Amino acid sequence: MRILFGWTNKKKQPAATKEERRAARQKLNSQPIAQVTPTPSARKGKTARKPSFLEKIGLLWAYDIGIDLGTANVLVYIKGKGIVLDEPGYVARDTKTKEVLAVGEEAKNMNGRTPEGIEVIRPLQEGVIADYDMTQFMLHYFISSVLPASTFIKPRVIICVPSAITPVERRAVLEASLQAGARKTVLIEESLAAALGVGLDKAGANAGAMIVDVGGGTTDIAVLSQTGIVVSESLHVGSDDFDAALAYYIRRKRKVLLGRNSAEELKIAVGTVDRKSSVREGTVRGRDLHTGLPKELIVTSTEVQRALEAPVQEIIEGIKGILEKTSPELLAQIADNGIILTGGGALIDGLDRLITRMTGIVSYLAENPRYSVVLGTGKALKEMNALQDTLEELYSVR
Repeated sequence: MRILFGWTNKKKQPAATKEERRAARQKLNSQPIAQVTPTPSARKGKTARKPSFLEKIGLLWAYDIGIDLGTANVLVYIKGKGIVLDEPGYVARDTKTKEVLAVGEEAKNMNGRTPEGIEVIRPLQEGVIADYDMTQFMLHYFISSVLPASTFIKPRVIICVPSAITPVERRAVLEASLQAGARKTVLIEESLAAALGVGLDKAGANAGAMIVDVGGGTTDIAVLSQTGIVVSESLHVGSDDFDAALAYYIRRKRKVLLGRNSAEELKIAVGTVDRKSSVREGTVRGRDLHTGLPKELIVTSTEVQRALEAPVQEIIEGIKGILEKTSPELLAQIADNGIILTGGGALIDGLDRLITRMTGIVSYLAENPRYSVVLGTGKALKEMNALQDTLEELYSVR
């Protein structure tokens, strides 16, 4: 109360002498106007604000969510629970009313089997948003399906994006996340999340390694050290291009039209990219282009390998291009640690052996290649309080 009414317990300080005031002015005039070399900071942007007491109380009931927003599949990780959702990124809607009829696995099963007036789309193409409204609806649907109905505090979200995403595409992902109900959104690169998912954060000083994340629409290639990503590139080629190349090959050589799902099933069954792999056979059904009637084919793994040569060669050329941009010191560490393959597209037979032969560097699959990225977001969620909201960071840069 004394402080409020002007009273204080502090004793009155004696006035400074003339000599003390002169020494203070000389000290002030001798200070530099600005530093020639700015003091390096560990993180760009504004310093993270410490949460208030009420915010700390609210965090006890809040959820932190990591999302691998892939072209083919969407995976959701909740802190303290693990992976809680793995659904295809498909949406079925009415073409006239734009009403959503199905999302995820149910919508994928409708692909190619819908009547007139209903279409099945993928809101994300090549790792970026192609249909904003459907992406926002799909995100809201998936987030609400894994959170309790009684949740009254909006979740904090980490979303993985390709390394070559543009600022406009980045802002579209942020806006879709906010509209889906996120309170705070942090975007991280897929290659960095994959590195966290395979455990490179514990590798120590000799952590130089290359990550090749083969997704549905993109392939992210990155060289990492203990300080982060050194050089990276995102190629617009992925497992979807494998399916399209296989369907085109069967159509051109065998005169049979295959659907997207049929081509994917054939690739999974007998697919390979290594000429030296043992020959396997698989059965697929399609439509004969001459008669228009159903036809059953027996396709060998050799035919699949020939069909996939072009997209696989593009990935190998991208790997070689990144290696050419890498410093000799990091190349030596990569030669010791090898090239790590992650993503669902890397599961195709022979990709690791082919990259090893073409580059001379040992390549191998991660322990859980399909879940490496989303597991990496799970590790990043532990540092959520220290991470800056990406939307605030964009505004601070402006």
